[in-house]
Amino acid sequence: MRNAAILSRRNGNQRVSRALDVVLAAGLLAVASPLLAVAAIAIRLESRGPVFYRQLRVGRDGDPFELWKLRTMVPGAESMGAGIYVIDGDPRITRVGRLLRRFSLDELPNLVNVLRGEMAIVGPRPTVQEQVDRYTERQRRRLEVKPGITGWAQVNGRTSLPWPERIELDVWYVEHRSLRLDLRILARTARLLATGHGLYSEDLKQGW
Repeated sequence: MRNAAILSRRNGNQRVSRALDVVLAAGLLAVASPLLAVAAIAIRLESRGPVFYRQLRVGRDGDPFELWKLRTMVPGAESMGAGIYVIDGDPRITRVGRLLRRFSLDELPNLVNVLRGEMAIVGPRPTVQEQVDRYTERQRRRLEVKPGITGWAQVNGRTSLPWPERIELDVWYVEHRSLRLDLRILARTARLLATGHGLYSEDLKQGW
């Protein structure tokens, strides 16, 4: 009976979290649509190529999905320099792209992934298969939840932490996740963005 009650409570929490994700994602997309339009025009004016960048990432339970972002690098950047990774001061990043990354605006199309059910607003950042293949058994717990736009590692010094420590923070989130914790992460994210410090743009060797 106790296990059934716990399972029922977890299912209820998941339904509430999903509903909140949909409402937040739809609302943010509506509010950000003028900004996205301006960014799209700026991207096209600066360099030829698509406005959006799509890349295969690993989602919940290891299922692959196509992540959407605004393009911040020159066309064909994956075959140049550090490949799928972005290094500090990467010359492949365009001027518009650097501004978008500075304020994490390139991540706004992730909201489409949230609406499609591939991501959540809060969760571990989705990574590429190459990195997942190196996970230990414990690190694979990171895949027990949907990847998120922001997460516990992002608001706890991601830009200054080694990769194993970031994963450990994400595993901690998986083990302690709750609606209260998600709201705490969202509040911290808002504070970081308000100060002008991007959550992803300054990462050394971050995935696209």
